[in-house]
Amino acid sequence: MTLRGRLTAAFLTVVLGPVLLGAVFVGTTLSTVDRSRSTERLGLAASAVRTSIDALCQQLRAAADAVALRPDPATRAGAAGQVVSRGLAAGVLVTDVAGGTTYATPGGPATPWQDCTGTARSGGPVRALSARVDLRDPAGTPLGTVAAAEVVDPAFVARLAAATGVAVTLLDDADGPDRITHTTETRRVREEVLAAAGGLDGDRVTTTPDGRYVRRLGPTPGQPLPLLLSVAGERPSGLPAALVGAVLLAAVLAVLTAWRLARVTTRPLVELAGAVDRVARGDLTARVPVRSRDEIGRLAAAFNRMIRETAGYVTALTSSRDQLRGHLGVLGDTLASTHDLQRILRVILHSAIAATGARAGAVLLRDDTATLVGQCAEGLAGRCPAGTEPEELRVPVGAGVVGAVAATGEPQRGRVPSGATPPGEPWCETYVAVPFTAPGGDATGRDPAVGVLVLYDRLGGDEFDDDDLATLRTFAGHTAVAVENVRVHEEAQRLSLTDPLTGLWNYRYLRESLRREVERASRFGRMLSILVLDLDRFKTVNDSYGHAAGDAVLAEFARRVRGEIREVDLAFRQGGEEFVVLLPETDARGAATVAERLGAAVRETPVVVAGHAGVPTTIAVSVSIGIAVYPDHASTGAEVLDAADEALYAAKGAGRDGYRVATTRHRTAPPRDGTAAEVAVPAGATSPDDGLPRAGPPPADRPPTHRPPPDRAPADDLPADGSTGRHAVGAPGVTQPGGASSGPHPPRQSRGR
Repeated sequence: MTLRGRLTAAFLTVVLGPVLLGAVFVGTTLSTVDRSRSTERLGLAASAVRTSIDALCQQLRAAADAVALRPDPATRAGAAGQVVSRGLAAGVLVTDVAGGTTYATPGGPATPWQDCTGTARSGGPVRALSARVDLRDPAGTPLGTVAAAEVVDPAFVARLAAATGVAVTLLDDADGPDRITHTTETRRVREEVLAAAGGLDGDRVTTTPDGRYVRRLGPTPGQPLPLLLSVAGERPSGLPAALVGAVLLAAVLAVLTAWRLARVTTRPLVELAGAVDRVARGDLTARVPVRSRDEIGRLAAAFNRMIRETAGYVTALTSSRDQLRGHLGVLGDTLASTHDLQRILRVILHSAIAATGARAGAVLLRDDTATLVGQCAEGLAGRCPAGTEPEELRVPVGAGVVGAVAATGEPQRGRVPSGATPPGEPWCETYVAVPFTAPGGDATGRDPAVGVLVLYDRLGGDEFDDDDLATLRTFAGHTAVAVENVRVHEEAQRLSLTDPLTGLWNYRYLRESLRREVERASRFGRMLSILVLDLDRFKTVNDSYGHAAGDAVLAEFARRVRGEIREVDLAFRQGGEEFVVLLPETDARGAATVAERLGAAVRETPVVVAGHAGVPTTIAVSVSIGIAVYPDHASTGAEVLDAADEALYAAKGAGRDGYRVATTRHRTAPPRDGTAAEVAVPAGATSPDDGLPRAGPPPADRPPTHRPPPDRAPADDLPADGSTGRHAVGAPGVTQPGGASSGPHPPRQSRGR
């Protein structure tokens, strides 16, 4: 193949290859970005739909709860009318225990209604969405149910579409092929959307032939409506044809240009080859005529400059080395901004060895025992003392070459006499060692160094010079900044997970620790006990002695908690005066023993604080404790924490200054909206049925009877937004008003009990 042919082929390869790759990349990238954006939009829309339906269900539950709180049928009918008139529900239905209708608001939606829990299907198109609560008399006897419903009509679907920004279709839930009940899709794409969604399951996303993305949503518990979400793609139409046309046009132009350039290039290359032959024979006066200003002409001019500048070759190499050092300085600045200390030290050490031509090196950091400990090493295999690995170097500060550098803060370089290697240090002939201190520190001897960067044996056998020492100082400075950055980062992480007042772990770390400990207990078949502690009548302490005294009580309480638990146990401040303790591999009996110790430690020694005007004041403190055990009382971390919280309520209801153990396991599956079912626990002041000991005897002036929880607000005080409060579940024998609330329960921060 001729030179012209090779040049043409090379040019076409260089030009057309990137063009083809670019076309493929553009097409693939646009398609991927379009799908990613559309999938993200559908995911956000799905979350918005779930949130909207969950909010509606919460509103309906609140409305039904307001009706259920009425003590007699007449007042319930009035409350139902108020609920409908306020727009909290389209209809209210009251049934007895046999399922018969005892009252229904006029003009309500047609039954059957689809329940918000999604546990039972309506068997046909969804016409209304309802929430149902139990109806009980003051003694707790079931009387039936109260259901509040909202109409599911085209306006409802349109509101969902407006809230999500995508097209929404409500499907018929009857047996057979999917059919549309209500939709915001245009007639042109309805059939394509249905066909594309036919094989969908879970959260997968599919596309229609015209480029729409479709996702099926529900029915699931907490989101009982069978919905289809779709959104139009953003990929430009006609993109494949445009890319193919551009590639073909580029190919034609490339062929013509390559042929012309190959023809023009051949003659100057012959002249250049002749000049190269002359230079190879030692004729440095050879020159190539520059006939043009194109690439060949520039090549000829470059060849001529190369010959003229041969005498300055050594100077150019020195300049290149200085430029390399500058680049390494920029590299050090970049490495100082990361937090992986081992990786930073390895990169710095490797770069320092490459910049100075050393054969080996190490980075050592000072520990709390005034000893330099090796962090990373390179090229020290066979140089270390017998039985010592390169990463296991340990040099006392002040001993040997490296120890002296760390103690004095002065860099050193030189040659080691034969057989005079300091004990504990690697064997070498030449060395250079530079200390580094924390940013702002003094490396003149008044402030000991935090570490040492040391290199051994320069290539060629020469000693390290002052330039090498200056280069190593630069790397040592970057190393110091990197070490300090990592330490500051680790300290910031620690502070973000601890409570500043008590020093205990905070609520953010509680969630992560609870998840991790439940997973570990489940994996190894062990138990995990949770104690929820709440200081009794803590609001009185703040009101009587001031918040400074309250803070002192909380800090002292945290200190006593730390003194009564094991090293493997975890203590958290959940918020206010409420604390949580996780006891891994501990059953109910062991948790009760810990609770008894904690109660005694708090009760038996009053807290002395500075009261008003700085006068020392003694405050008697007691604590109520709720206990729950995984997996005895719940199957998830959130549920077992809720069970312990309800047991705390029982301990409070029993007169405080004691503990209670949850006695009922969560039986229902956890809802998908993140709420947790409540657990009924004993609320009396007597010991639980399992015979576990209490933390202290009952007070003499309090009989061992049950104390009912505080009364809830009447239905007339129902908030306008439909939200409802959280109430403790009573034990047998506890009198409560009728009605119930199953809404989500936010974490309690402070109750002032």
